[in-house]
Amino acid sequence: MNILELSEQEIGRRQSLQELRNMGIDPYPAAEFPVNATSEDIKANFKDDEKREVTIAGRLMGKRIMGKASFAELQDGKGRIQLYVSRDDLCPGEDKDLYNKVFKKLLDIGDIIGVKGYAFRTQMGEISVHVEELTVLSKSLKPLPIVKYKDGVAYDKFDDPEMRARQRYVDLIVNDGVKDTFAKRATVLRTMRAFFDKHGYTEVETPILQNIPGGASARPFITHFNALDIDMYMRIATELYLKRLIVGGFDGVYEIGKNFRNEGMDKFHNPEFTCMELYVPYKDYNWMMKFTEELLETICVAVNGTDEVEYQGKTISYKAPFKRLPILDAIKEKTGYDLNGLSEEEIRDIAINKLKIETVDETAGKGKLIDEIFGECCEGTFIQPTFITDYPVEMSPLTKMHRSKPGLTERFELMVNGKELANAYSELNDPIDQEQRFIDQMKLADKGDDEAMIIDHDFLRALQYGMPPTSGIGIGIDRLVMLMTGKENIQEVMLFPQLKPEAKMPQTSVKDWAELGVPEDWVYVLRKAGFNLISDIKDQKAQGLQQKLGEINKKYKLGYEKPSLDDIQKWIDGAAARE
Repeated sequence: MNILELSEQEIGRRQSLQELRNMGIDPYPAAEFPVNATSEDIKANFKDDEKREVTIAGRLMGKRIMGKASFAELQDGKGRIQLYVSRDDLCPGEDKDLYNKVFKKLLDIGDIIGVKGYAFRTQMGEISVHVEELTVLSKSLKPLPIVKYKDGVAYDKFDDPEMRARQRYVDLIVNDGVKDTFAKRATVLRTMRAFFDKHGYTEVETPILQNIPGGASARPFITHFNALDIDMYMRIATELYLKRLIVGGFDGVYEIGKNFRNEGMDKFHNPEFTCMELYVPYKDYNWMMKFTEELLETICVAVNGTDEVEYQGKTISYKAPFKRLPILDAIKEKTGYDLNGLSEEEIRDIAINKLKIETVDETAGKGKLIDEIFGECCEGTFIQPTFITDYPVEMSPLTKMHRSKPGLTERFELMVNGKELANAYSELNDPIDQEQRFIDQMKLADKGDDEAMIIDHDFLRALQYGMPPTSGIGIGIDRLVMLMTGKENIQEVMLFPQLKPEAKMPQTSVKDWAELGVPEDWVYVLRKAGFNLISDIKDQKAQGLQQKLGEINKKYKLGYEKPSLDDIQKWIDGAAARE
């Protein structure tokens, strides 16, 4: 990287870096730095009558220079603590450079340091560390966006959602509470695993690259497997592989992993997301509802210490039991229309002409139409956890037919705060029925439905060996974490969500500048002066441009040979000729 591509602060930090090296200090040492305490531990276990020696490391987040003594703030993985740095205690000998040069001048906000000393309480009552030794562990070359306050107004806040997601490493450093969100996410996953393990279920891993994208209705990502010279799909669900394991004799299997759906992005959807799927033999969807209630209550208590969560101004209770409501009853209750027994054409008429739903397209079959109506008119009204049950067969190609309600299936979706959190079935284990369901899905695909399921012949073959009656469930982990942490955007609970490519300043290439006769070194000077494109110089005066370039050459002590007025005029003429 050319030095002129850096900001003033970045240049200053690189100069400090070099000065440290000139002093014989390695700014990136390899040796272990044995830490024996954290900021949290020091504060929690402090005793006024005990001199405790501590070794702590972290990021320098502030300095207050006060002559021969200074205060600083150190941030580690647990919080922040004040440091007291005395020149004569840090440098007891004649050489005071570690304090006068390194600490006062060469250390910047964001640098990672290690200190040895002892815990004490200042006259102001603040528990601090009296520093006796200081080690530079990592020099920070980019300045952190540190929030400043003036007259009660915050400045330089790092609060742009896209920037926070793009530079999560900075977000974690400077914004309070971000790390706590992801600690709670870890608690959700840890609690879920412990709950399943307690019940004797086995965690497994299934392929992410699949020949057939099965187990859900979604548009897949497609890639190419060079070694086999075949197209493969990023999985949209783990369902069909997990069911194969139930055929194989497992007494319950689950997987927590990434799924990929090539669809839209919004506050509740990300193309790459984490899902948990669980399959238990000899159970049905009624058992799974009770099991889910117990699971979510357990997770909520583990994360928040209570079975209630405040979310968007509402109190959501995960105390069992949850409400149960058949989907067609929910639609009738919310819209006044009874869809039971109606044909596809009749339902389409209600959706388009009566309910004025604009998202319905001509490829939608009966299942999608019902799904659209429920999504538009009903879904958002269910704030407290509610099991929506007994979906029409057209919406549920992998689900067992309802034992007492013709045309319906034994399926439920769990709605919380107006969004689907979980989807569960009494799993279809009749291979003949399953094959027909797949065929019906392919008919929808022929009509243009790019989310319809493809026939998985190997899965059908597995079913033909016999799968016991089974109940399965899928839970969106990202949405669950949103609910448990009170976050309103899925990107806030994903460390590194998908983002559009970062916008870059348009610049003419070094090669194109060279065709104008501009040496490479001077290209960077031109850019520093604000001329990123060749067209930017076409209206410049040669003398004025020479002066601007000369000032940058002098300011940064570049030592470049100044281009003549004739040379610069040729650049300008060449730029004008390109127009």
